Amino acid sequence: MIRRILSELLMQGEIHDPALNAMSISIGEVVMSPDLHVATIHVTPLMGGASVAEAVAALSRNAWILRKRVAAELSLRAAPELRFRADETFDRLDAARKLFADPVVQRDIAARDNEPCTTPKNGPEGA
Repeated sequence: MIRRILSELLMQGEIHDPALNAMSISIGEVVMSPDLHVATIHVTPLMGGASVAEAVAALSRNAWILRKRVAAELSLRAAPELRFRADETFDRLDAARKLFADPVVQRDIAARDNEPCTTPKNGPEGA
């Protein structure tokens, strides 16, 4: 719900911050603390309009108004504190792709695929 609300607020440009409204920001994930008092929002600027640091700074600068707007939309006892962080999902995916493309890793995967299967077969043997 918080992700949807924030996405709509940013898309509609309802926050009175020219720097923030000039950015196109994607909200990848919202992670709530167990007590629902803190929401960590993972963001990525789109289309090279701003750096991740600029986007996080602009969102953090406007966190109080965003929190107020989220609280108005949700029926929680208390509005969660909003903490903005860089979304590193794509960086982790790139690192995994590079790892699997490494010739040493490819060799190890191929060697493992060529090993004979040593797991016991189902059936009357061994019963």
